[in-house]
Amino acid sequence: MRRLRRPPRGGGRPDFPPRWRLRRPQLLADTRTSRVWQVLRADGSPAVVKAIKPAGLDELGGTPLLRWRRGEGLARLYAVNGHRQLLEYAGATSLAQFLDEYGDAAASEIAAEVLARLGTPSRTPVPASLTPLASHFASLFAQARGRPAGDPYREAARMAERLLRATHDARPLHGDLHHGNILHGPRGWLAIDPRGLVGDAAFDAANLLYNPLQRDDLCLSPEHLYRRAGIYARALGQELPQILAYAYAYGCLSAAWHAEDGNAADEARELDVAAQVLKLVRAL
Repeated sequence: MRRLRRPPRGGGRPDFPPRWRLRRPQLLADTRTSRVWQVLRADGSPAVVKAIKPAGLDELGGTPLLRWRRGEGLARLYAVNGHRQLLEYAGATSLAQFLDEYGDAAASEIAAEVLARLGTPSRTPVPASLTPLASHFASLFAQARGRPAGDPYREAARMAERLLRATHDARPLHGDLHHGNILHGPRGWLAIDPRGLVGDAAFDAANLLYNPLQRDDLCLSPEHLYRRAGIYARALGQELPQILAYAYAYGCLSAAWHAEDGNAADEARELDVAAQVLKLVRAL
């Protein structure tokens, strides 16, 4: 997950489609990629409007997944107008907050339940517009070119290529599942802000191992990484080595994104976590 710098709040009255009949907007977040308001619908129920900025247009890839899931594991999508989404209010408590209060073991079990729900079958066809996981790894493959043997980017790219070739159960994926994107509200724990990918479900589990970003005491701990990966493997019905291999590939992909952004500190952090994951991969 890329870190996003939050600019100061403010900047005018939101412009919502009249047919949505929304009132009492309250700005919840203003990031580089989107602005988010909590609102009330005509029936008095809370909802959220997400207005995606030009820098966040890749987030629109999650719209087909939101429609397809129809609220199963994800917040419901009520309506779309251009780059604005009217969404179910998923709650105010994030899994990151829950983790800080109740511990990583309990939080990991909740994350595993959400993973399992996101993988439940649907009667409707999978959206054809979801991004293939192979395309999502493009930045890693670009970063690996010309690297010497033993370089983490080169090793991760080779691992990713092997994993992608071996995919036999491609499923719709959230694509950016982490502790800040899992919220507790009226319908329990739900994921928000999907990217809309398709591939091996281990990829979504891999992302979780690098989060929360502020808890390197967990993310750099081999014991915690091993225990978390085992919980996610059981939830997905997969083997532990598969989860960890995807975790290494994902971590170097995330580092490659930070390298593209010129963010050396976050690149180094992701590579540090990936190095701990690789130790576990080699130990199995």
